[in-house]
This record gives sequence, C-alpha cells and structure tokens, in this order.
Amino acid sequence: MNLERYSRQILFPGIGKEGQRRLSHSHAVIIGCGALGAMHAEMLARAGVGSLRLIDRDFIEESNLHRQIMFEERDVADRLPKAVAAAARVSRINSEVQAEAIVKDVNYSNIEELIRDADVVLDGTDNFEARFLINDAAVKLDKPWVYGAAVSSYGVQMTIRPRATPCLRCIFPDMPAPGTSPTCDTAGVILPIIATVASYQVSEALKILTGQPEKLHGSLIQFDLWQNTFTRLKLRERAKDCPACQQQRYDFLNARGGQLVTTLCGRNAVQISPSTAALIDFAKLAEQMRDVGEVSYNRFLLKLKTGEHEITVFPDARCIIKGTDDPNVARSIYARYIGA
Repeated sequence: MNLERYSRQILFPGIGKEGQRRLSHSHAVIIGCGALGAMHAEMLARAGVGSLRLIDRDFIEESNLHRQIMFEERDVADRLPKAVAAAARVSRINSEVQAEAIVKDVNYSNIEELIRDADVVLDGTDNFEARFLINDAAVKLDKPWVYGAAVSSYGVQMTIRPRATPCLRCIFPDMPAPGTSPTCDTAGVILPIIATVASYQVSEALKILTGQPEKLHGSLIQFDLWQNTFTRLKLRERAKDCPACQQQRYDFLNARGGQLVTTLCGRNAVQISPSTAALIDFAKLAEQMRDVGEVSYNRFLLKLKTGEHEITVFPDARCIIKGTDDPNVARSIYARYIGA
C-alpha cells in the first residue's frame, strides 16, 4: 500500500494508518452503477478500498452524462455497459484497487452469491423492488448495507446493520405501488443531490469498513437542496412485526416476490407484471410522463411513446414494452417510467 498516496486521508483522525490498512483489505459491493453508484465507485477507489464489485444491467446513454460522473461521451459512442465502463475508470484512478465488473440483472436467484463476501453493500439502484431485495439478502446474510435515493432535488439516506438497527422494512413495511413515486425520468434530477446522497452513503461505508459503527448517524435523513430543507428521524428500535429482520421471512428472495418478466414471442416486446397488483392512477401517471413523450390513456390502459419504445400500462400495473425483446432493457424502462 502506497502510504504517500493516502497521506492526507491518513492525517484525518477518523481514518489514520490503521483505518487505511483496513480499507485496503476491504471488499465493497455496489449494486447499480448509475448516478449514485458511479459516485460510490469513484470515491471508494480514491479512498483506497481494496476490492470493488460493480454490478449493473444497463448501458450508458447520452442522457446519463449530466449526472453519472464516471462516464464520458466516448462510452456512449461505444455502447459500453455501465459496470464495464466504471471498472475501467477505477483502474485508471487507482491501479491498486481490484475492480470487478458484473453486467447482470440483480434478482432473487443471484443476489445472495453476489454479496456473500461483501464487507459492505452500497445501494446505487433506482427502484424500491431492488432495494427490498437488497434488504432481504443483507439481513439474511448479516451484511451491513447503505441505502440512498435521489430524485429531482430531494434525497434520502439511511444505513442498515442487521440485528443492530432497524432494516428497510421496519421503516417501509410495504413497497410503494407502481406509478406512485417520481423517478429521474419523470421528475428529473440535478447532480448536486446525487453528490449529497452519495457522499453520505460513502461516509457511512467508510465508518463501517474502518470498524467505527458508533460513528454512524443512526437516522433516516431527508433533504431537499432546492427547498433548503433537512430533516433527521432518529432510528431506535426495530419494528416488532418486521417480516425481514424479526420474522426472518424474506419475501423478495422468493421467486414469487419479484417481477414476472415474459418475452412476447414474435412481437419484439416484453411484458412485466409486478409482484403485487396495484390500482394505477392514469391521470397522475400521465402528468408525471407529460415531458417524456407522447402520452394517452383511457380507463383501460395508458400508452407512452418515447424514442424507440412504446409502453402500455394496465390498471393493475402490468406493462407491455414494445421495441425490445431484452428483459433487462425492459426492466430498466419499467423502473424509469413506472417506478417501483
């Protein structure tokens, strides 16, 4: 380990030589390498975390560049997967860091294996289903994980240490219904909120990796940089009826707990059915999508035409996405426009 490289970080009393040594032997898993995940990878690589596993199912698009700081115009031209481009940049930033790129859709069948050897898991995802899945796997395997989300100018962050703090389902017992939560593709997002949330997440991860859990903020933090608001909800006890951390019932690790994805033969389309049916408010969803593309709806369905894709949403949140037969692409589009 090159101590001179980290000399200013070592001078910080919270890290020191021992903390730097621990970082160099640590393994962090980042799930989602978009806006938040790209910033996680950059900061952890510069901090000298020895091993990073970077997981993402998506490719880089031009609309990513204003907020996903690891990526460049040439990555868009080369149609690189986000995980691959992020790992390549890590190697250019810090050759001492081992960066493993995994281009996969994280789901119930693979998440346990992907995080089993992690010292900490960072949430760089963009939807609640993925976060509930991470929560179930992390609680089951006793892995600390750092939740964060950002949309528009609003952000939220909390850190979960299984069996020591409330987990995500203690705070959010039920996943929000599809179409009820704004997304970056419907409400927009600014880079400063990404940087703020990611900074909180990485700071919490560094405390975990250097063995200082007493320094964790122990709260659900919410902030809006445009409205200049900051709230901190102190988290004390786990919910007595939490299905995950109290009852050890891991609903999202069950094949029936996730989305059902079906490629429609001969139609260049994929159907996605959410894990639980929900009653979609078409008027509200259409309003969220008004700047995204051409939207129309009646009481039976809503249609959105954007770019190469046509998205048909049904009242129970089932969705048919035309213009692709790739389930991973379809999942990404569903997360962008429908939400959960």
